[in-house]
Amino acid sequence: MHTVPEDHVEPTRPVLVNDYDSLAEAYDAANETGIQNAYYERPAILALAGDVAGRRILDAGCGSGPLFAKLRDRGAVVTGVDASAGMLEVARQRLGAGAELRVADLREPLPFPDGAFDDVVASLVLHYLEDWGPTLTEFRRVLAPGGRLIVSVDHPFAVYGIQLMEGRRPNYFETYNVTEEWTMGGRTVPMSFWNRPLHAMTDAFTEAGFRISRIGEPLPDPAARELFPDEFRSLSNSPSFLFFVLETG
Repeated sequence: MHTVPEDHVEPTRPVLVNDYDSLAEAYDAANETGIQNAYYERPAILALAGDVAGRRILDAGCGSGPLFAKLRDRGAVVTGVDASAGMLEVARQRLGAGAELRVADLREPLPFPDGAFDDVVASLVLHYLEDWGPTLTEFRRVLAPGGRLIVSVDHPFAVYGIQLMEGRRPNYFETYNVTEEWTMGGRTVPMSFWNRPLHAMTDAFTEAGFRISRIGEPLPDPAARELFPDEFRSLSNSPSFLFFVLETG
C-alpha cells in the first residue's frame, strides 16, 4: 500500500505565463459576448476581409474559433492554428469535428506548403511575440501570389498611455514587455505582451516583403452602444487596437 510521508507536500501546478489552456472556457465566454471582441475587434477584421467566399484562409492564433466560424459562415475555406491545445479543444466543440485545426507555435515554421492560402488572418496574436520577423516570413511563404495578411494588434498608443497612468515611464520608441494578470474562471494567470512603436510594426511588415494597403482605427459596432454604454463611449474616443491589411504584391 502506498503511504504519504507526513512532511509530504503535494506539488501545485506551476503558474505559466500566457497559460491559455487553463483559461480556455472562461476566455471563450468573455470573447464571445464582450465589447472588445464581439463588437469591436471581430467586426473590424471581418469588414477588412470583405467578401471571402471560396478563399483559403489561415486563422493564425485562432483560439476558441469565433472568427474561424464567422469566416466559414461567409463561405471561406478556413484552417486554424493555435499554440494552446485547450483553446483548440473549445474550438472543436464550436466548429465540429470536421474543422481543420492544428496546434502550432507561430514562432516556428508553419506546417503548410508554399502558397497554401489566399489570406492569413492574425487576430490579436502578434503582440505576444518579441520578434515578428520569422513569423511574418512564414506568413509570406504560405500566402499565394496576391494574397493578403490581415492583422490586429494592441494599439501602441493605448498600451503606452496605460503604462503612464500606472506610473511607469516606458520609452515609446523601444519594444518593451508588458505583463498583466488576468483572472478568469477562478484562475489568475500572468499574460505577457510586447509593445512596439508604429514604425517598428510597419518596418517589420515591409522587411518581410509585404506592401501596406491599409491601416485602420475603426469605431466599435453601434449595436454596443446600449449594451456597454461606458465602454462604447471610451472606445469611440480612444482606440484599443490597430488594424492592418498587407498584400504580397
